[in-house]
Amino acid sequence: MTRHFPLAAPKASARAVAGRVSAGPLRAGLLAALIGTALLPALPALAQDAAPKTAAPAAAATQGDDPVLATVNGQPIRRSDVTAAAAELAPNLPQQIQGAARDEYVLGFLIDLNAMAQAAEAQKLYETEEFKREMDFIRKRVLMQAILTKATKDALTDAALKQTYEEAVKQQKPEKEVRARHILFRADPNNKEAQAAAEKKAQDVEAQLKKGADFAKLASELTEDPSGKDDGGDLGFFTKEQMVPEFAEVAFELKPGEVSKPVKTQFGWHVIKLEEVRERPVPTFDEVKPQIEQFLAQKAQADAVQKTREAAKVEKTEAAPKPGDLINAPAATPATPATPAP
Repeated sequence: MTRHFPLAAPKASARAVAGRVSAGPLRAGLLAALIGTALLPALPALAQDAAPKTAAPAAAATQGDDPVLATVNGQPIRRSDVTAAAAELAPNLPQQIQGAARDEYVLGFLIDLNAMAQAAEAQKLYETEEFKREMDFIRKRVLMQAILTKATKDALTDAALKQTYEEAVKQQKPEKEVRARHILFRADPNNKEAQAAAEKKAQDVEAQLKKGADFAKLASELTEDPSGKDDGGDLGFFTKEQMVPEFAEVAFELKPGEVSKPVKTQFGWHVIKLEEVRERPVPTFDEVKPQIEQFLAQKAQADAVQKTREAAKVEKTEAAPKPGDLINAPAATPATPATPAP
């Protein structure tokens, strides 16, 4: 069972692919997507995965290590260009294309990109005011990402990671966990006949258990929880908040070895057996290191944005939209969270 450490703040071959994918239209779609995303505002990376990106391998100095793969009107495209582009474009690349086929796909994209860029230069489109505005925006966006990346790198020291872990451990209060098994008979909450039938099955199981039947064996044979058939209905360790209230209340009242009477929840009728009780163990540093890195990266980026904004002299004119326009904007309808099944 996956544990979440509570911080105070969270292959296909080229031939096979060729038979399924038309690279030309896909590359055209990738070009269109990149043109669109290039104009999006460079918001702080707080709303994205804040973990630092892995840098593409640096280009080797020699031709042997960094060969020219193609030329476009004499302009070379090297292997390092393909490697860097693949890293940058990763979220937009078709996942079904991997290995050598992926490199060939990216090379094709770079050929299109270079040819179109050269054609635009020949038409002197770089002299338009629109192009200059876009280039200025892109430059600022890249600079902003550079300072956020530096702030993240500076924050992710071994000492900071260890200190954050130790502080979080001190704040973590002892929490009771139990390990239980269950046998579930599903029933529609709005169907009285189905409810009655499921309750009767649960009562029959209770009677068999009182006569000495093995709980795990019955669970493997009878439970309607698919995940419980292979392990005798074992739910592993869980806290009270991880289960629906009706189930949790009963499970946490039992003593090790005890079996409950039939319990009704939104999923149907359960018979529960408590196996063990323990205090929730503190996760190790290595187990939660990725979460700590993400937490520190988000904090470092938020601090950098706030500090830089406060140091800047910002003067809005009367033509600027007002903060109230954002406050009064229609709120998006939140998605209804799913209730976890026991």
